[in-house]
Amino acid sequence: MSDNPLITVIIPVYNILDYLPRCVQSVLDQTYRNLEILLVDDGSTDGTGELCDRLGAKDRRIRVFHKENGGSSSARNLGLSHANGEYVGFVDSDDYIDKEMYEMLLTAVREYAVGAAQIGRDEIDAQGNLLPDICIPPSKPQIWESRDFLLELLRHKGDCSFCTKLIRRDLFAGKRFPEQKLNEDFHLLVRMLPDIGKLVSLPRQGYHVFYRIGSNSRKSDRESFSRVFADCVENADMVENMIARSAGQDKELVQTAFRFGIFQRLEYLLHIPISQMTRDNRRYREIVAYLRKHWFQAMANPYLTVQNKLYHTLFALCPAGIRKMHRFLRLRKRF
Repeated sequence: MSDNPLITVIIPVYNILDYLPRCVQSVLDQTYRNLEILLVDDGSTDGTGELCDRLGAKDRRIRVFHKENGGSSSARNLGLSHANGEYVGFVDSDDYIDKEMYEMLLTAVREYAVGAAQIGRDEIDAQGNLLPDICIPPSKPQIWESRDFLLELLRHKGDCSFCTKLIRRDLFAGKRFPEQKLNEDFHLLVRMLPDIGKLVSLPRQGYHVFYRIGSNSRKSDRESFSRVFADCVENADMVENMIARSAGQDKELVQTAFRFGIFQRLEYLLHIPISQMTRDNRRYREIVAYLRKHWFQAMANPYLTVQNKLYHTLFALCPAGIRKMHRFLRLRKRF
């Protein structure tokens, strides 16, 4: 291992002209200097691609790649294929990071002899307001075994984002982000966890997410329905099958994975527009059928709350009716 290893920072870029300079500058300002920054322009049409070229001309650590539009995962995967670093990190192009972030992460990876380190994150809206934390960082550095970190993810407590992490590049061998999917970080991370082995989580919130309405799952139109909810259900099935094959005797993992799958289906049914809850919507019908088929198993699951079980029962019986009642109660509360 080098005393001064190269870190590759991959930034997928698409039509982000106003925010990209702040993002890139926060990476250039890192106290750890041995970086290569890969800007992967995913077919931008607003001049962002040309901005990438101008930024690349100003600092030799920046390399720019242009590709046809294929989504964030395909851009990240292209970056991975060109990465030279011993370690890899990711930053989304509308976010920014503290100047000590990669130095802290690299120090932690070495000090604790782990495959990956992560730092906390916060979310900031367009008006500069801090939003409630999605993941609460620990009060002091915490070492996670891969099995226990997986449990945290399935309990919706762990952070699956690759943007908050620094990971050895060799751990990506034969593994890539699923393309044309959302919730892609969760999908890849759970597949990598057995090879990562141990992960250290740091207490500081050094990664700053800019919450921008209109990006990916952040839709303001009531009738829009992000495919992230369906992709989350698919990922829940993937991880449940993975656990059944590799850790089938671990009762806590098995039951927590089942609980996760139920929870993701309830999230789907709580967000799908009522207009799309129709008999010709195959995915919707499959999810309702799953709840009905697994009702007894859900009622016996110790990790589902009473509220979870109540929603499970109601949505299994009359999903569209429950959503209409929800809408009525929200309107009544508003007025």
